[in-house]
Amino acid sequence: MRTRLLVAFIVVTLTAQMRPVRAQEEPGKIVEQYVRAAGGSKALGRIQTLIIEGAFLSEDGKAGTYTLDTKLPNRYYSELLLGEKNLIEAYNGKSAWHQNHAGELGTLVGPEGMQLEAAAQFYNSRLLNLKKNKITMAFAGHTQVRGKDTLQLAVTTATGVKRQVFFDPQTHLIVKEAATVGGIDEEILYDDYRAVNGVELPHKIELHRGNDKYDISVTRAVINGAVGERVFDFPIKSQVKLPDLKALFKEIDENQKAIDKLKENYAGSQSEEETEFEGDGRVKKHEISEYTFFYLNGDEITTLVKKDGKLLGDAEQKKENDKTQKRIEEHQKRAAKKEAKEEKAKEEGKSDEKDEPGIEIFLRACQFVNPRRERFRGQDVLVFDFEPNPEFKPHKLAEKVVQKLAGVVWVDEKAHDVARLEAYFTGDMKIGGGLLANLQKGTSFVFEQSFVNNEVWLPTCMEAHVGVRFLLVKGIKASIVTRYWDYKKFNVETLSTIAKPKGATDAPADPPTKPQ
Repeated sequence: MRTRLLVAFIVVTLTAQMRPVRAQEEPGKIVEQYVRAAGGSKALGRIQTLIIEGAFLSEDGKAGTYTLDTKLPNRYYSELLLGEKNLIEAYNGKSAWHQNHAGELGTLVGPEGMQLEAAAQFYNSRLLNLKKNKITMAFAGHTQVRGKDTLQLAVTTATGVKRQVFFDPQTHLIVKEAATVGGIDEEILYDDYRAVNGVELPHKIELHRGNDKYDISVTRAVINGAVGERVFDFPIKSQVKLPDLKALFKEIDENQKAIDKLKENYAGSQSEEETEFEGDGRVKKHEISEYTFFYLNGDEITTLVKKDGKLLGDAEQKKENDKTQKRIEEHQKRAAKKEAKEEKAKEEGKSDEKDEPGIEIFLRACQFVNPRRERFRGQDVLVFDFEPNPEFKPHKLAEKVVQKLAGVVWVDEKAHDVARLEAYFTGDMKIGGGLLANLQKGTSFVFEQSFVNNEVWLPTCMEAHVGVRFLLVKGIKASIVTRYWDYKKFNVETLSTIAKPKGATDAPADPPTKPQ
């Protein structure tokens, strides 16, 4: 009896696993049906701006208002106003920011900022041109929403942020969304769809935000109404006058040598996590490497000590130590040549031209908006957004790269250093006319530092979310995250253990040593 039951169970299980995906469960089909039901690709594609305004009553009977504004290509503004409490979340195309119930304004960084950026991308995409917008879909199953069966899709944006979207299999319209936005879990249920300019829009919205619930009746829904850029920017009252950026950038550049010198007093550990994705968003490769490192003339000298969580064997570690020692020697040779070149130029009375472009290139290639002063990692910093300067005509490769960037930067004016930088490409960046490589629009980078020992900003995290095509053939979509920790002041003891990871009993043979 048990045997027959076991066999029956195996047969049923295998049959279920081998059952082909029904057409209605294919993500592409679900989205195609939604687009058609919502008004068609032409009607959705004509939407430049969307304004939704509504009203609600709080649990104690107080009246409140709700506003949602979106604008192509990636602007997003959400506001809940209840009495004197004004909750705002926005993404202005360069930075994410919010205002909490206490009226405090601040720039959102890390996952919270990425979540708002992803919301802006999702709502402006209208689920059109998914490949171009680098949005991937996966069928997540059948789910009950308000007692009815729905088709659930997991939607992943270019930066890896996920949103769950639930479709009615009869009307094919969206009945629910679930996501984390600005660090808060949200669920949004939609009902009472009505046509506005040929597009179906919900006129009843049930918003669950954390422990709060808002039953919103839409009072105004407008497609392609006037929505100015200032809607998405920081409130004017929170902005400050920018200092002389030319002087500030010059001070930051000139201070770099002093910063590099201070860095040489420190050693630490770092990990590099690299994830490569398939075209549909599935993970193709995932690797984690761990290193010890120190600084030499401002550059990191790293030594691999772990691979995918495992310590290297003695033979492997000696090989890595030898590689590091070789890099040190090569670095010293390059530094000596550079110093000799600079000395010769000085003797001949020539100007000291830099081999690498400085931060001042941003002055020419970008324009700066939304300046404000905030606290970041316990320090007072100047924060401002930057975007391409349309009047600037780039010639050199570095100028072309910078002129394609938009983002936000945090500057410590006292320490003359950048505390954090977020940037993304506003368009494709072709190298060698696109023959060598093409960095795709939306490729983004994050660089963050922490003020250590009250004397120097040192890296804590670097992220790169890259879409690139090489030689017109091979395309790669990858995420690379480097984290830094365990900074220690340089001394004889740290020198002797620079290639010795935590958990190792004895230092590997011939550890690399920092030149004196």
